[in-house]
Amino acid sequence: MQNQNRLFFIIILIILLPFQVFSQLQKKFSYLDVFQLEYSKDPQISPDGNFVIYQRIGFDIMKDKSKSAIWIVTTDGKSHQKLTNLEADESQARWSPTGDRIAFVSKTNEGSEIFVFWVESGSIAKLTQLENSPSSLIWSPDGENLAFSMKVDVKPPVIVKMPIKPKGAKWAKEARITDRLKHEADGKGYLTPGFTHVFIIPSEGGSPRQLTTGNFNHRGTFSWSPNGQEIFFTGNLNENWEYEFRNSEVYSVNIYTQLFKAYTDRNGPDFLAKVSPDGKLISYIGYEDKVQTYQVSQLQLMDRNGANKRVLSGKLDRSIKNAIWAPDSQGLYILYDDLGKTKISYIDLQGNVSEIVDNVGGTSIGRPYSSGSFSLSNTEKIAYTISSFDRPADVAIVEKKTKESKELTSLNEELLPYRVMGAVEEVWYTSSVDGRDIQGWAVYPPEFNKRKKYPLLVENHGGPILSYGGYFSIEMQLYAAAGYIVFYPNPRGSTSYGEEFGNLLYNNYPGDDYNDVMDGVEYMIKKGKVDKDRLYVTGGSAGGIMTAWIIGKTNRFKAAVVTKPVINWISKTLTADNYYGYAHSRYKGQPWENFKGYWKFSPLSLVGNVETPTMVMVGMNDLRTPPSEAKQLYHALKLRKIETVLVEIPEASHGISARPSNLITKVSHTLAWFEKYK
Repeated sequence: MQNQNRLFFIIILIILLPFQVFSQLQKKFSYLDVFQLEYSKDPQISPDGNFVIYQRIGFDIMKDKSKSAIWIVTTDGKSHQKLTNLEADESQARWSPTGDRIAFVSKTNEGSEIFVFWVESGSIAKLTQLENSPSSLIWSPDGENLAFSMKVDVKPPVIVKMPIKPKGAKWAKEARITDRLKHEADGKGYLTPGFTHVFIIPSEGGSPRQLTTGNFNHRGTFSWSPNGQEIFFTGNLNENWEYEFRNSEVYSVNIYTQLFKAYTDRNGPDFLAKVSPDGKLISYIGYEDKVQTYQVSQLQLMDRNGANKRVLSGKLDRSIKNAIWAPDSQGLYILYDDLGKTKISYIDLQGNVSEIVDNVGGTSIGRPYSSGSFSLSNTEKIAYTISSFDRPADVAIVEKKTKESKELTSLNEELLPYRVMGAVEEVWYTSSVDGRDIQGWAVYPPEFNKRKKYPLLVENHGGPILSYGGYFSIEMQLYAAAGYIVFYPNPRGSTSYGEEFGNLLYNNYPGDDYNDVMDGVEYMIKKGKVDKDRLYVTGGSAGGIMTAWIIGKTNRFKAAVVTKPVINWISKTLTADNYYGYAHSRYKGQPWENFKGYWKFSPLSLVGNVETPTMVMVGMNDLRTPPSEAKQLYHALKLRKIETVLVEIPEASHGISARPSNLITKVSHTLAWFEKYK
């Protein structure tokens, strides 16, 4: 008996030893791990359903930027390799109709160009030498042409003519002159004058041919008619197009005659038109603009001639992000967000919706925003980006019949299994404003101890017309690894609940969404794991606005980090790159027509109440929430002698985290400030 017991314990030890060794090898997720992460994007399944090509994105620690390459994986998972030997960023990979070729875009020393890869031989050819970067790449049905969009430069307006400078003289740079409503964009800076047009090029090489003309933008995701004679696109060809900036219509252009036809004419965005495989119907996405804060983008149908327009997704109060026709033209596969999850479903021609998967995402890895994409084969296999709270996006396939997904890649298996990640929990609580159910998410420290109480870090999302979900997030995991319970809510105004909920911020932002956040804080405290005396708050963009508003309403937080905020709606509205987009849909009238209203919702109006030690952070090249906004808060707090610091990040736009080192800068400064008041 004694020998049997000894043998039993030896067997148990042998079983447990590998797990003990493995757990000892695991470490917390750390800053430099950011550079080792990879994720998939834009998976495109072959027509026969046997292969998936996708964009594999990682980070270059020496150049401090992302890098991307096209990879190919078989749907049985047995083969997985890089598609080409090019050492350049690659994107927009698209299968030819027969699957014998792959078109893609790659950067060269001269700029981005279109290439073709022959699957059987592995040969590669560069097709173009373009003026600007191509986008919306798509094959014609017969595989003989490729369509794409490209900006065509035009000359800026000339007001004066400068005298000729002496030879060798070093004068200042020429003045920049614009007469455009939109003349700059965050992350891009000053926009050189020009308009986007539709082009085609023979798939075996030749000169690109421009199909559209005029001082209008012709863009969007393209769709060919089944006979290959027309290309459908999105544009706004009205005379007042600059000021009707939310409006767009569905058009087609004949590739032979270059005549175009308008299929929609209502006030509002209509886009993503796709002709059914049998050529009888056209699907498109959009809405009639009611001039409000949030409106659901509906999937709609019309006959091939543009008649008999009707809403197909009326039973689904969610914005449709993409729709792909089934091969038999009897329904479409759709992508949409629903209560913090991104789903793929099938919708038939009667509007009945059948969910297939709810785990799409993982391509927005800084913060846990909804994201992801999918494609469909002729055999109705679906390739999509699959996500989870502890992994960025991998490639998976699924079929409507089985609804059982199969992961084809595991891009981070050399890193993340050796990191102990913070567990993510979905939470629901009740709003004290009107009894609505509010969704939130909590991330717990990796070595969470139920007997301890932890500081709570509240992270408010941007937008505000966006939503967070239970996706992998570098920032949330780093906060949790530092010993915080991280709480990130989806208060009113967030998407994925439906139109009425999202539009609750109309002329009330910030407003009752503040109460939704604070109700979530109370809920987390009542769970019994939070130290109510150690509360911290942060957020970026709209989350920065909410953070600044919170500290103007309450002194419960020990410290705050306000990142890239709007502090004064009057100054922001007339200085940001999207300065023209706020009046009427966010607040009533223009700032000079509604001064009191704009000021009422400006966090600067509450700055006299702030007692919370506050770090203010902004990218110095931010055009969406300009640095002048952050400085107004910092200067006001300094004048009031409130503990504050201003962190300005050089060469960073609104998307501070676009460069990995800036993401680390953002998180490390936030944590350092909170630790100071711990």
